[in-house]
Amino acid sequence: MSAKRNYQKELEGIIASLNGEKKSLLMHACCAPCSSYCLEYLKDYFNITLFFYNPNITDEQEFNTRLAELQRLVDEMNLNIDVVCPPYNPQEFLGKTQGMENCVEGGERCSVCYGLRLAKACEYAESRGFDYYCSTLSISPYKNCDKLNTIGEALAKDKKVKHLPNDFKKRGGYARSVELSKEYKLYRQSFCGCLYSQRTENEPL
Repeated sequence: MSAKRNYQKELEGIIASLNGEKKSLLMHACCAPCSSYCLEYLKDYFNITLFFYNPNITDEQEFNTRLAELQRLVDEMNLNIDVVCPPYNPQEFLGKTQGMENCVEGGERCSVCYGLRLAKACEYAESRGFDYYCSTLSISPYKNCDKLNTIGEALAKDKKVKHLPNDFKKRGGYARSVELSKEYKLYRQSFCGCLYSQRTENEPL
């Protein structure tokens, strides 16, 4: 039985190996609260571009609210960071998850959703010459960190862009994101995004 990987230590090792040189990072952003700590943590080590690709958000008003909050966070943190947002198309998610409507939250449907969003981020990152790509999703205690990293690495195999290993909830990351959400008065949604996740009663992500 192989030892469980410590993605946070792997990330720290990569940061140390940079020796102060800033590499480019495309960071898939699911929302402002989850992005807050990730930006605070990584901004000194990488030149970050945020990638707001979330077709799983099946309500357009909700999508626009989260995008606006992400842009506001970047502005209020005084970060010179671009927010890239592909056209909103929830059918991309609904088509991929057809027949999975009754899957439990965190199950197969969520893995397909991870893959959809990470694949788009990986494709964009490689086409624009980024050194690394990753997602903020691992900061949530409701997301499967092993699945996220496994999918992210598989997508980057034989690509010019590298997946940046991460478990952003470590080092008090999730707790810090809650603090920053309060500090910046961020909208914190009570569901992941799709109409299926609205059926579950979770704490705000």
